[in-house]
Amino acid sequence: MKKRAVKKTAAKKSGRTASKKAAASRSAALPAASGDGKLSFNHAMIYVKDVDRSLGFYGGLLGFKLIEDFRYEGKAVYARLRAPGNDGTLALHQAGPDDSVASNGVRLYFEVGELDDFCRKLQQKNFYITKMPQMMPWGWRHAYLNDPDGHEISLYFAGANRMKKSIISGAKKAGGRQLVRNSR
Repeated sequence: MKKRAVKKTAAKKSGRTASKKAAASRSAALPAASGDGKLSFNHAMIYVKDVDRSLGFYGGLLGFKLIEDFRYEGKAVYARLRAPGNDGTLALHQAGPDDSVASNGVRLYFEVGELDDFCRKLQQKNFYITKMPQMMPWGWRHAYLNDPDGHEISLYFAGANRMKKSIISGAKKAGGRQLVRNSR
């Protein structure tokens, strides 16, 4: 049986890319996609103006771990990162020079158990948080900030409430009606 020829692409991996052996051992430890026909969320792709700058934010400041990155003519054009607390991943993709990276209507959520401490550490690194942590009516504690391209981010802690139906506490006072929160 003949081996298939592997096509080389113009994109070059940087020295930061994990070795094939390490990548194989990591991927073997991750859960595989469900084979039962059910949809499984894989990752969110974020279009950015400067992938290296965004790597500094998501990797350096928020602690995401680099899984892979691709470079073209020495410039990062794509990177995939893994959340420090679980298997969630996100991808950073170089936007075209005339493309907008505005994301009105989309907000990224990252849960952290020690939210207040995490936000203080960001402030100590001179990062601006647009809204410091506070308890929301639906029972989650939130802080808000923006990444270098202006993508809105919520750092939050929901704990045991994360997978429960959210009820706005003020709704009980308003004539006994219960309003289900439909956005955060």
